[in-house]
Amino acid sequence: QVQLVESGGGLVQPGGSLRLSCVASGSIFSISFMGWYRQAPGKERDLVAGITSGGSTNYADSVKGRFTISRDNAKNTVYLQMNSLKPEDTAVYYCNGFVATPRPYDYWGQGTQVTVSS
Repeated sequence: QVQLVESGGGLVQPGGSLRLSCVASGSIFSISFMGWYRQAPGKERDLVAGITSGGSTNYADSVKGRFTISRDNAKNTVYLQMNSLKPEDTAVYYCNGFVATPRPYDYWGQGTQVTVSS
């Protein structure tokens, strides 16, 4: 069984920064993709940023230049550095991983709340 556990959410003022972390644990053979999604109240869950095992990244247009995704393959960990935060970044942030055990399957974390408010 595989678990993804997020940490690092919280309350921050506009213009501030937060760093989210997500650790995958369990019977992991490999993780081809890791990403961060977010869901605001009344809205769909959308991709914020993703990264492959080779380091290729993609970002939602709304966060380009402000957020940076990175991963440590040896630790099965993905990070999301969020700078210049805006109130519209407020949402529950979910970690996602496409994990092979060795059969590949999509796993999700429980979510961490990020609130940007003065």
